[in-house]
Amino acid sequence: MDKKDEQAIDAVRLYFERGLSQAEVAAKMGISRPTVAKLLLRGKEAGFVTVEIHDPRETSSVLGEQLAQRFGLVEARVVHGSGASEREILDDLGRVGAGLVESLVEDGMSVGVSWGRTMNAIASRLRCTLRRDVEIVQLKGGSSHSSEVTNDFEVMRAFCETFNAIPRYLPLPVIFEDVRTLEIVRSDPYIATILEAGRQTDLVVFTVGDVSTESLAISHSRLKGSETTELLAKAVGDACSRFFTAEGEIAVPGIDERTVGISLKDLASRPIRVLVAGGPKKAVAFATALRMGLATHVVVDQDLARVLLAESVRA
Repeated sequence: MDKKDEQAIDAVRLYFERGLSQAEVAAKMGISRPTVAKLLLRGKEAGFVTVEIHDPRETSSVLGEQLAQRFGLVEARVVHGSGASEREILDDLGRVGAGLVESLVEDGMSVGVSWGRTMNAIASRLRCTLRRDVEIVQLKGGSSHSSEVTNDFEVMRAFCETFNAIPRYLPLPVIFEDVRTLEIVRSDPYIATILEAGRQTDLVVFTVGDVSTESLAISHSRLKGSETTELLAKAVGDACSRFFTAEGEIAVPGIDERTVGISLKDLASRPIRVLVAGGPKKAVAFATALRMGLATHVVVDQDLARVLLAESVRA
């Protein structure tokens, strides 16, 4: 530790512990106010001090209560990020989603997880919450045959490290090119065991995606051009890469029967179902998922929450 680090620690103690202003810190340490600002920044970057904000609106709010009542949810947490960028909203969703998951996982539970950008955001914000005899199950295939990064391994690893859990990986692509090959793979005892473990989970954590050529669920999948066109015409969203229509039906059965992972019916049957997503563009997908009964607990940003509460959320 050098002299600058020692000064930074002294500065953060005076500023954060004793509540002195930057001007008062400068006077006490015999340095300029700009130098104090630099030392405080150095202290944060070096990890000498961490600032944690507890916003009560994220665990209890009017929007959350209205969402829970409208859609029959156990709990709805709303991220209140005024004027935040898409990246900032994703980080906030990850933080609040991680906090909710940490509060729900108990000893002996089997926890199913999906993958994607939102799931990765949750995984990256999980804090060590040691539990006993917890199992983490990958709910859908994730081995990528595209240039897209799915973060399926990273998500599984983070959840396992957080809860001191045993991993149950599903080392397969999410969509096969033909049904026959998938049936052969499903007959493998190991794969069959993992798929059954997904159907028997106590708690599932997942997100929903909108349907566009840029969505990860579509760009990651090995679909023919005609299949992509059909999905774009019929589907409004996906959950665990199961594409559904505005009526909550399977959008393209021919694609669904080649998909590896938990079905929408099995997903909806799990006791605790945590759905995390944000952004108005996911409104139709999210609202449809709620009407399908896919979630018991949700985490959303305030803009999406307001759109969901509007009567006009239809495909």
